[in-house]
Amino acid sequence: MIKVAIKGLGLIGTSLALALKKQTEEVKIYGLDKQQTSLDFALSHGIIDECLTSLADLSEIDYLLLAGPVSVIIEDIHSLRNAKVKAGLVVLDVGSSKQSIMQAATTLPPTITFIGGHPMAGSHKSGVRAGRSDLFENAFFFLLPTNEQSQAKLASVKSLLAPTKAKWLEITPQRHDLIVGQISHLPHIIAAGLVNQTNEQFKHEPLGLQVAAGGFKSLTRIAAADPTMWTAICLNNQTVILKELAAYQETLAQIKQQLVLRDGKAIQTFFAQAQQVRRNLEHNSEKGSHPYYDLFLNIPDCPGEIAKITQRLAQANLNLVNIQILEVREEVNGVLHLTFGQAASLETARNLLAGEYELVERE
Repeated sequence: MIKVAIKGLGLIGTSLALALKKQTEEVKIYGLDKQQTSLDFALSHGIIDECLTSLADLSEIDYLLLAGPVSVIIEDIHSLRNAKVKAGLVVLDVGSSKQSIMQAATTLPPTITFIGGHPMAGSHKSGVRAGRSDLFENAFFFLLPTNEQSQAKLASVKSLLAPTKAKWLEITPQRHDLIVGQISHLPHIIAAGLVNQTNEQFKHEPLGLQVAAGGFKSLTRIAAADPTMWTAICLNNQTVILKELAAYQETLAQIKQQLVLRDGKAIQTFFAQAQQVRRNLEHNSEKGSHPYYDLFLNIPDCPGEIAKITQRLAQANLNLVNIQILEVREEVNGVLHLTFGQAASLETARNLLAGEYELVERE
């Protein structure tokens, strides 16, 4: 039996536990969390098999997954230096900022194998109740081995977490923090700032936020994420984020100046460049990545319409990678965005649905 302890039963920790329940090998999952209510929920719902009170005694544990905020993960790593552990214990963290965590891991004794990790998956929802066994499916999962000892354990970690159906990427801490700082940390700050600024702007105009629709909500959805977690991320990736904030402020200053000068050509170029880059995201199939295939449908805003579509896809044995609704308004058709993992599945779905629904072409 493989024994796995998970410290931190929030969205990520709980989702990992639920995925591990799909292991073909017998796995016993131990949970640790500062919130007793989270432990009680996880235990009563079969997410974990047993509770641990601390990291002091891990003498029976084969794998330890650290899934708290970055600052807590660093504290946990330091506490492991004096813990009673099983020889060969493998510790994997899933923190969103890596350099500070990997630096802390250098102080661990050689009896512990540490591997940095970070799944590029999440939700604006948080807590033990938000966990989903399919959260990491088709998501990139960064792995950061620290030395030859951890490199040798990568295969076993991938095998343990195979039920997540994640896509593995090895990377250095510096490169990780630079990339994730730009595509995750900075957008969260921008989204939160836009929400706060909009709220202030409309403090005497209640209608403003009431009419906020698809575009604003889609852009700012991530602002609903856990404040404690994002505070820890910002403080632990401070240097990178400060540089990226300065670069973004320069971009805003440029478009502001173009507006002052009423430079229509420059403003159009600003939007055209962004449009092209954003379109390319949908078709990016760089070496080592898995392209996705998207289908957009105009659907009437009436009960049961989405269920009818997904049922027809299921009857045709077509697997959806993702599904979302775009540009929803009352009494106006919404746009249903269906994502498939294979070109053949996209073509079958297109032929299946084109006769009844209007296809929306998006480059």
